[in-house]
Amino acid sequence: EKTELQSGDYVVAPTRYGKDMAMVLGKAKKPIGIKQSDIVTIERKANEADLKKRADLEKKEKEAFPIFKEKVALHKLDMKLVETHFIFDEPKALFFFSSENRVDFRELVKDLVSVFKMRIELRQIGVRDESRITGGLGVCGRPFCCHSVSDKLRPVSIKMAKDQNLSLNSVKISGQCGRLLCCLSYEFDWYNEARKNLPNEGIRLSYDGTDFKITEVNPLTSMVKMMGEDG
Repeated sequence: EKTELQSGDYVVAPTRYGKDMAMVLGKAKKPIGIKQSDIVTIERKANEADLKKRADLEKKEKEAFPIFKEKVALHKLDMKLVETHFIFDEPKALFFFSSENRVDFRELVKDLVSVFKMRIELRQIGVRDESRITGGLGVCGRPFCCHSVSDKLRPVSIKMAKDQNLSLNSVKISGQCGRLLCCLSYEFDWYNEARKNLPNEGIRLSYDGTDFKITEVNPLTSMVKMMGEDG
């Protein structure tokens, strides 16, 4: 049977961690870069009982936060808890944490199992993942790209900033996570294509009987700045 789904509706669907509840953001009219394995079949639209169960789990998640922190302190571990998530369809709790080092959390897991009486999974995540989960506002004043535009973390390099004539001051091109801004990769491919049709900076050429040197190339306007030998 066909289910009509609107933006904001909740559904029960399979995820990498088990069956869980998800919110419909809207219809993907032109899916880009979607692999076949990214597509899942929704089990059903969430009913009142499902929504109540999810609300109860969210309450449990909030209560689990201080318990986890207390146990971490007890075991003297270097861990920063980022998010707690109780799976909707089975008794399983996920704890996402970040840490500068590798952490041996075997004893901690045993402790948590005895408290919560369910399967416990601890997942160590990087600082970019941390921002992706918690969200926030970037230096541009908009929500983080990794949280609101795409949840795929694309590799970003300093070359991307260089090729777009951006400041190479690490403070200016870094996000709140301390890593290079995700948006550096957003227009990179376009700049690469545009540059193919333009001469490189530093090239000398003769124009109207005078020798010129190209001092600046602007891929956005497809214009170049030249300086003649007479200045």
